[in-house]
Amino acid sequence: MAEIIPLFPLKLVVFPTEQLNLHIFEPKYKQLIKDCYEQNLSFGIPPVFNNKVSDYGTLLNLMEISKQYDEGEMDIKTLGAKRFKILELYKNAPDEKLYAAAKVEYISENLNGRKVFYKLLLSKVKDLFSILKINKTLPQKGEEFTTYRLAHYVGFSLEQEYDFLKIPDELSRQEFMLSHLEQMIPMVREMERLRKLAAMNGHFKDIIPPDIV
Repeated sequence: MAEIIPLFPLKLVVFPTEQLNLHIFEPKYKQLIKDCYEQNLSFGIPPVFNNKVSDYGTLLNLMEISKQYDEGEMDIKTLGAKRFKILELYKNAPDEKLYAAAKVEYISENLNGRKVFYKLLLSKVKDLFSILKINKTLPQKGEEFTTYRLAHYVGFSLEQEYDFLKIPDELSRQEFMLSHLEQMIPMVREMERLRKLAAMNGHFKDIIPPDIV
């Protein structure tokens, strides 16, 4: 069933279950958040590429307004709820609002992934962090653990995150992410090796020659 929702287009991809904090300062989005708060509405974030609003996005629930400033700016906390596809885009929401809106249809979720793939994915992300010397706590496995929880940790470009968002089912998302990591980790390892070689340039080196003569 189609529904009209307020839109907050941004140059980022948000995933279901993701917690996103935003600082709101533009007049039209201050109006949007005020309406969402007073009318218990949710709003959609579709990614923007080359100044064009994408066809897919994620609905966000407004969890709280954490701080309000004298000039009307505010800090908010949101939670990604579900994905949608835009059927029709409106420059202004009904009642001549400042912000945009869209008629959307929601995308049903199939979250049945393979447990062995989750284990493999976590292992590969840990390998990636180890190579890059990143000390960051990864999401832990649990009832709500899905590939969405890892999507910002695996080195996707913005375009790849968007492609990932559009994948219809969890098993396909697992396969997409595994394929990406299997290609990326050897490249990162080689880049790190070259970086270390470059750092050694000009230093005296202890090199043991091969015993061949």
